Amino acid sequence: MNKIIVFLSFIMVLSCKTGKITEIQVEKLAETTKSWNGDTLPNYPTGNPKITVLKITIPPKTKLHKHYHPVINSGILLKGELTVVDIDDNILELKEGDVIVELVNKIHYGINKTNKPAVIVVFYSGTEDLPITVVEKD
Repeated sequence: MNKIIVFLSFIMVLSCKTGKITEIQVEKLAETTKSWNGDTLPNYPTGNPKITVLKITIPPKTKLHKHYHPVINSGILLKGELTVVDIDDNILELKEGDVIVELVNKIHYGINKTNKPAVIVVFYSGTEDLPITVVEKD
């Protein structure tokens, strides 16, 4: 029995030193009923559900058009940095690995102020009859 414990301890130490993950790991990145600026998320719309997942690359020194989302969505910034500004001038600064729970039905825009591309993956939970994004005319 002692030999088994010593062997398992050795394997655990070895796996830590080699950087190999030997167990399933779960890390909650977000759980909320509010968007990033504190607005309460609306009820889901009725209709046939439609999930959309987008990988969006924003070039350096680029400002996105003002827009809003009629559906609940969230994302994770995979690379770079991104600034998000809402119509009330609330500002969210995202860096690599940060999660965002986006605004719903509120005008906002993003800016990549850096010299490197920003890459974000966004998950939209909507319905077949709703667009995921509506661009405002400037």
